[in-house]
Amino acid sequence: MKIPFMKMSGSGNDFILIDHREPFLKEDHLKDFIRKVCRRRISVGADGLILIERSNKADFKWRYFNADGSEAEMCGNGGRCAARFAHLKGIAGPSLKFETLAGILSAQVDGKKVKLEMTKPFGLKLDETIFIDGEEQIFSIINTGVPHAVLFVEDLEGLDIIRIGRAIRYHSFFAPSGTNANFIQLEKGSQLSIRTYERGVENETLACGTGAVASALIAAFKGLVKSPVSIKTRGGEVLTVYFEIEGQEVKKVFFEGDVHIIYEAEMWEEAYQ
Repeated sequence: MKIPFMKMSGSGNDFILIDHREPFLKEDHLKDFIRKVCRRRISVGADGLILIERSNKADFKWRYFNADGSEAEMCGNGGRCAARFAHLKGIAGPSLKFETLAGILSAQVDGKKVKLEMTKPFGLKLDETIFIDGEEQIFSIINTGVPHAVLFVEDLEGLDIIRIGRAIRYHSFFAPSGTNANFIQLEKGSQLSIRTYERGVENETLACGTGAVASALIAAFKGLVKSPVSIKTRGGEVLTVYFEIEGQEVKKVFFEGDVHIIYEAEMWEEAYQ
């Protein structure tokens, strides 16, 4: 069976998108299918896979899967890709809503630029401490649809992100589900640079939307930036995060950036054998 799909990128975070409004993938084989098609060099390759399905609550429903086959509640860059995909396919207009495990999200599509409203963040904790290889690591946490730890560093380029990011992701503090680990460096004004170790991908990615939002909010709660915040991702693109904060509560949060279509094609059975 040949499977039509679109390969898309949100600020360097790449995804396989499949119109699954008429279901054809078997649920009991889904995790294995996703792991195989997300392999780089020997299949399509991606950070994750998105199924677009029917919804009786919004314009459509999505299911988001990490490259390891695990299903996640939310992915910001994936959400922006899903919004543009749905608009291009005539599933929704430029102003749309879609159903996720984290709640119903809204988005605005303007050409390749997509602005996504996030679900209300929760679980804010500032300046927690753990030890990794005997070294103290001070971090803050917030859930922006998925859990994120945010650490401020002075040398972002010299960071051993795989070692430290993986140690944080699997640390007992975050058991049992683990966390995503974001490392940010303050730039001039309300600007940040970011590197992210993503749970589920189990590696550094070129961008992470929910991580960018988490980092902007943590920096704001610490009095370091004000909305809007520009965040330079590892892939070189800039995401803009908009928010309203009242006390220790986030009233509204959006983030915006470009979404690129890489190609549209058919996947042969050999891609997922």
